[in-house]
Amino acid sequence: MEEKLLHQIVDELKETRKDISGLKEDVSGLKEDVSGLKEDVSVLKEDVSGLKEDVSVLKEDVSGLKEDVSGLKKDVSGLKEDVSGLKEDVSGLKEDVSVLKEDVSGLKEDVTDLKVDVFSLKEGQERIERKLDAVYDQTAELTEFRTETTQTLGEIKDTVRFLVHKSSETEKEIYLLKQRR
Repeated sequence: MEEKLLHQIVDELKETRKDISGLKEDVSGLKEDVSGLKEDVSVLKEDVSGLKEDVSVLKEDVSGLKEDVSGLKKDVSGLKEDVSGLKEDVSGLKEDVSVLKEDVSGLKEDVTDLKVDVFSLKEGQERIERKLDAVYDQTAELTEFRTETTQTLGEIKDTVRFLVHKSSETEKEIYLLKQRR
């Protein structure tokens, strides 16, 4: 039984050696795997380091973008105020246009009234021109009459002078005749 036991122990030792040999191979494979993993981890560390740098740059970019967005918000707020002011200006302009339309309507009425007045004035002017033409005609006739009358009066004066002269000579002759008698 001891021999058996020894055989068993030897067999178990052989198997243990085989197991150890297998384990050694497994450990060797694991060491290779660990070595590969270490290389992978090293590469990953480099990648993570690069990513950290990228993240840092992105954080700076995001910070800059936040500042830009803040500035844009301020600009939009200013633009909203400008638009509000423009809306008020447009509203005021609409009111002004409405007032101007009313003024233009009133001016149109005034122009219509002026046209009527001008028409009336033209009619009055035509009447005056007709009357003035009649006055010119009468003036021409009166001027001619005056000229004729002046000439006639001149002739009458001459005749009266002649008659006065003749009458005075006749009276003188009568006087002289009476005196001679």
